Amino acid sequence: MIGAALVVITGIVFNDANGNGVRDAGERGVPNVVVSDQRDVVVTDASGGFALPAADGNGVVFVSVPDGWRSVGAFWRPASGGAIAFALASVPRVTSFTFVHGSDTHVSSASVARLRRFRTLSDSIAPSFVIVTGDLVRDALRVGEKEATGYYELFDTEARHFKSPMWTVPGNHENFGIERDTSHVDASHPLYGRGMYHHFRGPDYYSFTFGGIHFVGLNTVDIDDKWYYGHVDSTQLAWLEKDLAKIPPSMPVVTFDHIPFFSAAESINGYMAGPPAPSIITVNGVTTFRHTVGNAKNVLARFRDRRLVLALGGHIHIRERLLYEIDGVPTRFEQTAAIVGPSGDNTLRFKSGFVVYRVRNGVIDAGTFVPLDAAAVSP
Repeated sequence: MIGAALVVITGIVFNDANGNGVRDAGERGVPNVVVSDQRDVVVTDASGGFALPAADGNGVVFVSVPDGWRSVGAFWRPASGGAIAFALASVPRVTSFTFVHGSDTHVSSASVARLRRFRTLSDSIAPSFVIVTGDLVRDALRVGEKEATGYYELFDTEARHFKSPMWTVPGNHENFGIERDTSHVDASHPLYGRGMYHHFRGPDYYSFTFGGIHFVGLNTVDIDDKWYYGHVDSTQLAWLEKDLAKIPPSMPVVTFDHIPFFSAAESINGYMAGPPAPSIITVNGVTTFRHTVGNAKNVLARFRDRRLVLALGGHIHIRERLLYEIDGVPTRFEQTAAIVGPSGDNTLRFKSGFVVYRVRNGVIDAGTFVPLDAAAVSP
């Protein structure tokens, strides 16, 4: 019996010398660059070429942008139709840089002014890049396709106006239609669940390296029928191991995701048994907390031979800083506040804002919280 021919996704990563996004004559391939379809992880050959098995991926392919390079155009492509070309342009390697961490923009026509305020303040700081850890849109969970895509399109439009590159991961609000009682979306819809995020924003987990630090964006929002919860699925865990295997063990690693690994916010908010977002959930007979990552220990085990120094999260709408010694490595778990507005009540109130991190020779400072409803700060 003759088996079916193996289908592969092929392409090239090239040095886009003139920055036009098109491979022109004389523009050479870039070797030793990581490319992935969120399942397999490969490295480009001496001519910049790569090949991925086209099996059960998420429909996207991305280049893990290496240190000393920037992506010309999108760092991802749909995994369909013809060879894929990723354009990179060389940039000076740095040992000192600044990046911004924002979260929970929940953008809509009613709140877009706050996202624009965030952009104004971020632009005034001129960071090397901006990270936004989910809940980008007001709601895709509980609404129909027209309303949900309108929010996604609004976010994409606003994101393009930031002067610095923006890296995002999905939050619970990005999962299209899963609360079917209110969304009235059928689970067979092609954009259902994670599909809408993939369509608009590309991979929901990926990596890049900048300034000697490896940044890993994770999707910590899993889905059980109609409900979301904090969890990293087995496919992503397997990808994470493969991705980390491509970097030196001594390289510092920063993760960023929506639902945090750990948080004290649940003790602040108190136990919630009823809707819209109960504190616990039972999946496959196992009951876990819903608003932190239930299998965080399994995720962190993948970093045992790596230097995870900072894990960034969102979701809780509170600026939070936790520090644990894990295998002798001081590891910080830090959440930022919500861009969409302040949180809390008359007893405990928490400001809206974002955090600016400054990096020097691989060491990340404590971060500076910038309230959104305050005057701009200087670099």
